[in-house]
Amino acid sequence: MTIKNYEPQIIAAQPIGAWTGELYRRLVVDGLRGQLAVENLTQPHWWTLNHAAGRPGGWTRTTLTERLTPYDNQNTAFDTVYDDLIARGWLTEDADGALTLTEEGEAGRLRARERNLTINERAHQGIDTDDFVTTVNVLRRMVANLGGNGNLPD
Repeated sequence: MTIKNYEPQIIAAQPIGAWTGELYRRLVVDGLRGQLAVENLTQPHWWTLNHAAGRPGGWTRTTLTERLTPYDNQNTAFDTVYDDLIARGWLTEDADGALTLTEEGEAGRLRARERNLTINERAHQGIDTDDFVTTVNVLRRMVANLGGNGNLPD
Protein backbone atom coordinates (compact mmCIF):
# COMPACT_ATOMS: atom_id res chain seq x y z
CA MET A 1 0.00 0.00 0.00
CA THR A 2 1.26 3.46 -0.85
CA ILE A 3 1.03 6.14 1.81
CA LYS A 4 1.36 9.87 1.37
CA ASN A 5 4.50 11.71 2.36
CA TYR A 6 4.28 14.68 4.75
CA GLU A 7 6.68 17.31 5.91
CA PRO A 8 8.64 16.28 9.02
CA GLN A 9 7.05 19.00 11.20
CA ILE A 10 3.60 17.62 10.40
CA ILE A 11 4.64 14.09 11.32
CA ALA A 12 6.39 15.32 14.48
CA ALA A 13 3.11 16.90 15.66
CA GLN A 14 1.15 13.65 15.38
CA PRO A 15 -0.34 12.14 18.57
CA ILE A 16 1.69 9.02 19.27
CA GLY A 17 -1.18 7.45 21.23
CA ALA A 18 -3.53 7.63 18.26
CA TRP A 19 -1.08 5.88 15.97
CA THR A 20 0.13 3.26 18.45
CA GLY A 21 -3.46 2.63 19.55
CA GLU A 22 -4.66 2.09 15.98
CA LEU A 23 -1.79 -0.26 15.28
CA TYR A 24 -2.08 -2.17 18.54
CA ARG A 25 -5.81 -2.46 19.17
CA ARG A 26 -7.32 -2.72 15.76
CA LEU A 27 -4.67 -4.03 13.45
CA VAL A 28 -2.10 -6.14 15.29
CA VAL A 29 -4.11 -7.59 18.16
CA ASP A 30 -7.26 -8.15 16.12
CA GLY A 31 -5.16 -9.73 13.37
CA LEU A 32 -3.38 -12.03 15.80
CA ARG A 33 -6.61 -12.96 17.56
CA GLY A 34 -8.16 -13.82 14.20
CA GLN A 35 -5.25 -16.08 13.32
CA LEU A 36 -5.33 -17.76 16.74
CA ALA A 37 -9.08 -18.34 16.44
CA VAL A 38 -8.39 -20.64 13.47
CA GLU A 39 -6.82 -22.99 16.04
CA ASN A 40 -9.60 -22.22 18.55
CA LEU A 41 -7.06 -20.37 20.69
CA THR A 42 -7.07 -17.04 22.50
CA GLN A 43 -4.10 -14.81 23.28
CA PRO A 44 -3.86 -16.28 26.81
CA HIS A 45 -3.71 -19.75 25.23
CA TRP A 46 -0.89 -18.49 23.01
CA TRP A 47 1.00 -16.95 25.90
CA THR A 48 0.65 -20.17 27.89
CA LEU A 49 1.91 -22.33 25.05
CA ASN A 50 4.94 -20.10 24.48
CA HIS A 51 5.88 -19.89 28.13
CA ALA A 52 5.48 -23.64 28.62
CA ALA A 53 7.63 -24.25 25.52
CA GLY A 54 10.30 -21.84 26.74
CA ARG A 55 10.61 -23.37 30.21
CA PRO A 56 9.37 -26.98 30.14
CA GLY A 57 8.14 -27.95 33.60
CA GLY A 58 9.24 -24.57 34.94
CA TRP A 59 5.80 -23.04 35.46
CA THR A 60 2.92 -23.82 37.77
CA ARG A 61 -0.55 -22.36 37.43
CA THR A 62 0.30 -19.79 40.09
CA THR A 63 3.66 -18.69 38.70
CA LEU A 64 2.44 -18.57 35.11
CA THR A 65 -0.68 -16.63 36.05
CA GLU A 66 1.47 -14.12 37.94
CA ARG A 67 3.70 -13.79 34.87
CA LEU A 68 0.86 -13.38 32.35
CA THR A 69 -1.62 -11.23 34.28
CA PRO A 70 0.17 -7.91 33.59
CA TYR A 71 -0.31 -8.49 29.83
CA ASP A 72 -3.96 -9.48 30.08
CA ASN A 73 -6.65 -6.93 29.33
CA GLN A 74 -9.45 -9.46 29.03
CA ASN A 75 -9.87 -10.47 32.69
CA THR A 76 -8.85 -13.97 31.74
CA ALA A 77 -9.58 -16.86 34.05
CA PHE A 78 -6.21 -18.50 33.47
CA ASP A 79 -7.21 -21.75 35.17
CA THR A 80 -9.83 -22.15 32.43
CA VAL A 81 -7.12 -21.70 29.80
CA TYR A 82 -4.87 -24.26 31.49
CA ASP A 83 -7.77 -26.70 31.89
CA ASP A 84 -8.66 -26.30 28.20
CA LEU A 85 -5.12 -26.99 27.05
CA ILE A 86 -4.89 -30.01 29.36
CA ALA A 87 -8.23 -31.32 28.05
CA ARG A 88 -6.97 -30.96 24.47
CA GLY A 89 -3.90 -32.99 25.39
CA TRP A 90 -1.63 -30.01 24.63
CA LEU A 91 -0.43 -29.45 28.19
CA THR A 92 0.20 -31.72 31.15
CA GLU A 93 0.34 -30.93 34.85
CA ASP A 94 2.33 -33.20 37.12
CA ALA A 95 1.74 -33.95 40.81
CA ASP A 96 3.85 -30.93 41.80
CA GLY A 97 1.81 -28.67 39.51
CA ALA A 98 4.49 -28.26 36.84
CA LEU A 99 3.05 -27.48 33.40
CA THR A 100 4.64 -29.09 30.33
CA LEU A 101 3.74 -28.97 26.65
CA THR A 102 2.98 -32.25 24.95
CA GLU A 103 4.00 -33.08 21.38
CA GLU A 104 0.45 -32.16 20.31
CA GLY A 105 0.75 -28.87 22.17
CA GLU A 106 4.04 -28.05 20.50
CA ALA A 107 2.57 -28.88 17.09
CA GLY A 108 -0.40 -26.60 17.81
CA ARG A 109 1.91 -23.85 19.04
CA LEU A 110 3.98 -24.07 15.87
CA ARG A 111 0.86 -23.92 13.67
CA ALA A 112 -0.35 -20.86 15.55
CA ARG A 113 3.12 -19.33 15.35
CA GLU A 114 3.11 -19.67 11.56
CA ARG A 115 -0.30 -18.00 11.39
CA ASN A 116 0.88 -15.15 13.63
CA LEU A 117 3.99 -14.65 11.51
CA THR A 118 1.77 -13.66 8.58
CA ILE A 119 0.55 -10.64 10.57
CA ASN A 120 4.11 -9.76 11.58
CA GLU A 121 5.34 -10.05 7.99
CA ARG A 122 2.53 -7.85 6.68
CA ALA A 123 3.24 -5.23 9.35
CA HIS A 124 6.94 -5.14 8.41
CA GLN A 125 6.44 -4.79 4.64
CA GLY A 126 8.44 -1.86 3.29
CA ILE A 127 10.23 -1.23 6.61
CA ASP A 128 13.93 -1.95 6.81
CA THR A 129 15.42 -3.49 9.93
CA ASP A 130 17.23 -0.32 11.04
CA ASP A 131 14.01 1.70 10.89
CA PHE A 132 12.16 -0.98 12.84
CA VAL A 133 14.86 -1.09 15.53
CA THR A 134 14.79 2.71 15.79
CA THR A 135 11.00 2.67 16.11
CA VAL A 136 11.02 0.06 18.88
CA ASN A 137 13.77 1.90 20.73
CA VAL A 138 11.84 5.18 20.48
CA LEU A 139 8.72 3.49 21.85
CA ARG A 140 10.74 1.87 24.65
CA ARG A 141 12.11 5.29 25.59
CA MET A 142 8.60 6.80 25.58
CA VAL A 143 7.36 4.01 27.83
CA ALA A 144 10.24 4.64 30.25
CA ASN A 145 9.73 8.43 30.08
CA LEU A 146 6.11 7.94 31.17
CA GLY A 147 7.07 5.71 34.10
CA GLY A 148 6.72 2.29 32.50
CA ASN A 149 9.24 -0.47 32.01
CA GLY A 150 11.08 0.17 28.74
CA ASN A 151 13.06 -3.07 28.96
CA LEU A 152 12.32 -6.04 26.76
CA PRO A 153 10.33 -8.84 28.45
CA ASP A 154 12.40 -11.61 30.00
